[in-house]
Amino acid sequence: AEPPAWAPGPAQAAALLEEAADLLVLHRDFAAAVERCEAGCDSLGPGPGPGPGPGHESFAEVKCSLCVVGIQALAEMNRWREVLSWVLQYYHVPEHLPPKVLELCILLYSKVREPQVMLEVGSSWLGSPANQRLPEFGSLLELYLAQVLLPLGRFGAAEELVRGCSALDSERRLQLLGTIGDSRCRWARREEETRPGAEERQDPATETLLGVLSQKLLTMLTLLRRALRSMSNHFYLLPYKKMLLATFLLYLVVVRLDPASPTSLPFIYKLVQLFRQAWAAVLSPIHRPPIRD
Repeated sequence: AEPPAWAPGPAQAAALLEEAADLLVLHRDFAAAVERCEAGCDSLGPGPGPGPGPGHESFAEVKCSLCVVGIQALAEMNRWREVLSWVLQYYHVPEHLPPKVLELCILLYSKVREPQVMLEVGSSWLGSPANQRLPEFGSLLELYLAQVLLPLGRFGAAEELVRGCSALDSERRLQLLGTIGDSRCRWARREEETRPGAEERQDPATETLLGVLSQKLLTMLTLLRRALRSMSNHFYLLPYKKMLLATFLLYLVVVRLDPASPTSLPFIYKLVQLFRQAWAAVLSPIHRPPIRD
């Protein structure tokens, strides 16, 4: 017996699919590949009707493959913003998207860091009772959670979706709820670390360390001032400012402040201010021996 011939629509679409695949993979002519995919989808018309029937499986498979090739070609041209609207012009509503097309769209918009585009589409598809009977439903639900809801911080919506899904057994439901809880905790920690008050909470420790360093510097400068006064009878012509500056720089080397470290900048700034104050104190009148005639 001769194999059943395809209807002209699916046969023409299959030929266009083969051309589109060659243009995409071999020739890398992405615009031409999209044109072939569009022509193939248009040639299929409204389709053989919903539900299984003669030619339905071949029709659905060819149409899905045309959309997959078209999505890839659009992405290669950096026209990923058009992908969802381009696909929906052939499937009209999100609930009718094939699992493979939905998966590809979720991965694409997650890759370009625009997962919010798939929020309503994924929710509509997963909420369809007909789709919940598909074997791919469980994997798509997990993909939607991992790539859309959790990265957007939609933890309440994720828990509601998992609890209301009759296609999940109790064990898998608990596992997914645990994953959502862990993601919520990580999100909260990141929020806490990036909150503006986090840097302010480090100030008491910073001030304590600065106080210790300041006290050491004051002690050293006080001793230096006393030494200068005691030696003023013999070295009253010494350049006091240069000596103090050298002492201050030596002190910075001793305490080993790292100028490249952001936390060292407040220390250096405040220590410079402290040095100026100490320098003014040291320059207070020092008893010098009278100049003899």
